[in-house]
Amino acid sequence: MIVVGQGAYRYEATHDWGDLPDRIRWGNVHSVQVDRAGLVYVHHTVHSDSPSDHAVVVFDPGGDFVTSWGGQFAGGAHGMQLVREGSDEFLYFCDIRRSIVQKTDLAGNVLLTLGYPRESPAYAAAEGREPVWKPTNLAVASNGDIYVADGYGSSFVVVWDRHGRYKNTFGGGKTDQRGELNVPHGIAIDRRSGAEEVLVADRSNHRLQWFSLDGEPLRTLAGDVDLPCHFDQAPDGTLLIPDLAARVTLLDKDNRLLAHLGQGQADYRARRLMSREHFLPGQFVCPHGACFDHEGNIFVGEWVEIGRLTFLRKLD
Repeated sequence: MIVVGQGAYRYEATHDWGDLPDRIRWGNVHSVQVDRAGLVYVHHTVHSDSPSDHAVVVFDPGGDFVTSWGGQFAGGAHGMQLVREGSDEFLYFCDIRRSIVQKTDLAGNVLLTLGYPRESPAYAAAEGREPVWKPTNLAVASNGDIYVADGYGSSFVVVWDRHGRYKNTFGGGKTDQRGELNVPHGIAIDRRSGAEEVLVADRSNHRLQWFSLDGEPLRTLAGDVDLPCHFDQAPDGTLLIPDLAARVTLLDKDNRLLAHLGQGQADYRARRLMSREHFLPGQFVCPHGACFDHEGNIFVGEWVEIGRLTFLRKLD
């Protein structure tokens, strides 16, 4: 048994979880989500030698392959968020190759596409050049507003309503000043305080920032995160943060550190390009996306060239 974590936060780790068919070869595993039925959705870039270009792979809770789709995301797969709207569930995707956001049903049928935010003053052309737009992750508020983090572009958060009508832009600047963002890689609607707040993984500033729904800066947290990528929230208020610097972090409902899973590796950028024998059991290389299942277990997807999906089973 491979065990990671400490104290009340110990997990049995199963690396390379899931019965992946031979026709699909992992690229970078960027996101993972679990639906109401327990099905596990994995979003990956697709390896260059993969016979199939399907970038979304679905497993049952036991790891058996169910289906795959999403060839349009090959090479651009990045953020993926499962959103419940009443009794229905939908997937939202950020595609960094095509620089778009798409909403689909659980079978992959496209329902909404968001492209370049031309209505935003922050993205107005200057001297004949448009600011770069390359969205990395998104979150959806209870009113349906869509908050998109332009992590690999101009570092703003752009807001549309549920119908795709532009509403607001905030962040940007690429400095460490309060309210400014530098690679806002991940984003979530944080409901743990009882009110909805926008939580941003301000990755290159090595911190988390909270904003009001209107984009007013509220507070920051630094020290317990290094290169935060994204978030998931458990019913008890535990915040799950995959951190590119070779670890996964758990914070309690008051944002106090519960545990770091994985020790961190100084050579993670080099290791991510290596073969599997260089991936140490019980350690992470580059956690990029993570989520809880319905039992409090954790799935972790990693930014490694040959892909890696780890299942962490919570131990009593």
